Amino acid sequence: MSRLLSLSRSSGSGDLLADRRYAYAQACLAEGETQAAVEMAEQALEIAPRYAPAWFLLGQAREARHRAGGDPADHHGALRAYAAALDLDPDDAQGARMALARNGAGEVPGAISPTYIRALFDAYAPRFERHLVDDLGYRAPEQIVAALDALPEGSGAYDHVLDLGCGTGLVAAALGPRARRLTGIDLSPLMLAEAAKGNRYARLVEGDLVARLADEPAASADLVTAADVMIYVGALTGVVDGAARVLRPGGHLAFSVQSHTGDGLILGTDARYAHGDALVRDAVARAGLTLLCLESATLRHEAGRAVPGRIVVARKPLSKPCPDFIPAD
Repeated sequence: MSRLLSLSRSSGSGDLLADRRYAYAQACLAEGETQAAVEMAEQALEIAPRYAPAWFLLGQAREARHRAGGDPADHHGALRAYAAALDLDPDDAQGARMALARNGAGEVPGAISPTYIRALFDAYAPRFERHLVDDLGYRAPEQIVAALDALPEGSGAYDHVLDLGCGTGLVAAALGPRARRLTGIDLSPLMLAEAAKGNRYARLVEGDLVARLADEPAASADLVTAADVMIYVGALTGVVDGAARVLRPGGHLAFSVQSHTGDGLILGTDARYAHGDALVRDAVARAGLTLLCLESATLRHEAGRAVPGRIVVARKPLSKPCPDFIPAD
């Protein structure tokens, strides 16, 4: 529950009393006191009826109460609250579209709102590494580098690496001297500020991954990495196609995905996407890359349980196949 609450961070409603009620509602929900959370959120909205985070929090509280008691009125109330949050905040900094889709109201979005991701990771930046590595046992960067090292040709050194969703620089640390020049791309300016402290990147770029990939010169990178990024990307093709374009012939794309036993796309209650193996294989093939590795991995632990995933490595062919030669008559 604490993760869900972290998504509702905001700068305030503009009314001190409403903000206090909102904070009480957050605390109640964190303690599992769903009835009190509903009441406090409703009181905040009586004072500040256009405060989108309070509507989203009310949706969370009603959703939690529905899970506990099964009352259909709570389910419908949660949907109304999430819809109100989205109506008041079309940029969706709270993640209301995901919440609606998770509860059967609307299609699963092809990608999570950039505004939501930016707000989430700006708030997360100061404690990102400590929480992810120390508390959750996150090891995707090391697993990605190990998969590259295990290739028959070995990983060697990379003249230019593009690190997508670079965060605070965990992939850069895992690559170490293998990367001669690193470019990090991330939506969160506060994450990039943390990454800059490590002095591992030659260049740090803020922005949407697909758009920033399109700005990079074609055939300019030896390696593109994306650790714990695809969990926020439903349709893989935009990122994988963009990576294929910027890779030099023989270059590698290496990334992690959260996985499940089916073949499709799932948006979980943890507000993350899980990809079936068929989706991964298809995205790689469509981009004209050769799949080298689709390896099972435990990406992290949450609530005492291992989160299943895959480590994926693909290579851009050295050259396009030549057509058969047909002699002239």
